Amino acid sequence: MKAAVLVFPGSNCDRDLAVAFRNAGYSVEMVWHKDTALPSGVDIVGIPGGFSFGDYLRCGAIAARSPIVGALKAHVERGGYAMGICNGFQVLVETGLLPGALVRNARLKFICKPVELTVETSASDFTSGYAKGQTVTYPVAHHDGNYIADPETLKELNAADRVAFRYVEDVNGSSEKIAGILSENRRVLGLMPHPERAADLALGGADGAELFRSLAIGAVAA
Repeated sequence: MKAAVLVFPGSNCDRDLAVAFRNAGYSVEMVWHKDTALPSGVDIVGIPGGFSFGDYLRCGAIAARSPIVGALKAHVERGGYAMGICNGFQVLVETGLLPGALVRNARLKFICKPVELTVETSASDFTSGYAKGQTVTYPVAHHDGNYIADPETLKELNAADRVAFRYVEDVNGSSEKIAGILSENRRVLGLMPHPERAADLALGGADGAELFRSLAIGAVAA
């Protein structure tokens, strides 16, 4: 498995994401936002957390218009995998690769703490290593993680089993406590919590490591 981790000005979780991929057996290349092509043989593109372009305009809005995004969209359109974490989720929404929007937290405060999540589906290569309904703990660190979508979009996400994770408790005001969603073909995942920060017991927990292992196994089998 080969992963490409995109790097924007203001990214601060790119190395964490690369380490989590490598520890799960991936080869990894870092890709600067001004590049126009992905490395050959890439299976998954990781869009990391941070504050791309200082979160000016809207979180992820400028990054979504970077030169590399054309290659990201082409990768996804031909069935490649992509995962956006925190600011990366915001970028995926801004590109239109995932539906909805991420807005200011309901209490207007930055939230940084471990939170419990419910795995809502095991029917994806990202989550197949978990049991549906399993509780896992990932940390969050965001100010604009409140996921919103119109009623029809929420209905479609639920009907198609595309909600990947929900917060056990209301963390930021997100609609239906949604913490992560899947694309229609289930090969793109966006989530606000940080699995790469929960992928090593030395960091205080390893619940996130299974996500990276699951994808490595599922993608090879696909």
